Parts: sequence; structure tokens; C-alpha cells
Amino acid sequence: MKGRSALPRVLPWLILIGSCATLSGCGGSSPTGSKALEPSAAQIERSEEAAQKQQEAAELNKERELLSTIEAKKQEEVAEAKAKKIEAEATKKAKKKEAAATKKAKQKEKTAEANAKKIEDAAKAEAKKLLETAQKDTNAEEAQSNSATGSGQPSSEGQ
Repeated sequence: MKGRSALPRVLPWLILIGSCATLSGCGGSSPTGSKALEPSAAQIERSEEAAQKQQEAAELNKERELLSTIEAKKQEEVAEAKAKKIEAEATKKAKKKEAAATKKAKQKEKTAEANAKKIEDAAKAEAKKLLETAQKDTNAEEAQSNSATGSGQPSSEGQ
């Protein structure tokens, strides 16, 4: 990287030195001397262009890598956000399902308690009915035994 950044700084100096050498004549007015320098200037220009293209290609590669990194981070963030959203929805759904199950269990418990109370009340009513029937039977028997003895007073059995 240091070599690439030094070339643009050194290149103007090389051009300046080359142009000074052509202006000074480099040993006379021979036409072969200036023609020899012209290919050198063209070579310098070509090497300058090649160096610039190489630098631009390096910068382009750097920018592509940076863009790729940014896109990967963005995709990762989107995936994380999507995962969080899905997790939140699943949690919400699970809580809703749990609440529904709890409500259903409470309803079943309430229904079972109501049925148990009905059965208990029915059993109490049946027991009361049987007790009343037994008491009526006992009273009827006592009344019959009293009328059979003719005393009209309760018998001495109960005393």
C-alpha cells in the first residue's frame, strides 16, 4: 500500500526532471538526443497510466469488499430481527394457549364442583326424603298400635 501511494507523489518530480532535461538540450542540438527522450516521456506516461489504473482497481476492490461486508451485516441484522419477531410471536402464542388451557381447566373444575354439589344436594334430599318416609312409617305404626290397644296414649315401649 505504501508503494502505491508514493507513486503519485514521486511521479510529478520525475516528469519535472525529464522536462528539464529536454529543455536543457542534454549535450547539444542533435535530433537523436530529443528523440531518445520522447520515448522515455511516452513510457513514463504509459507507466503513469498503468499505475493509476492499478490504484483505481485496488480502490475498487476495497470498495467492493467494504460493500460486501456492509451487506452481510445488514442481512445478519435483518435475520436477527426476523428471528426476534418470530420468537416474540411464538411466546405470545404460547402465553395465549396457556391462558386458554388455564381457563378451560378452571371451567372444568367449576363444572365438576357444580356437579358434585348437585349430587350432594340430591343425596341430602334423598336422605331427607327417606328419613321423612321412615318417620311417617314409624308414626303410622305408632298410630296403628295405639288404635289397636285402644288407649289413645302412647305406648310404654318408648318410655
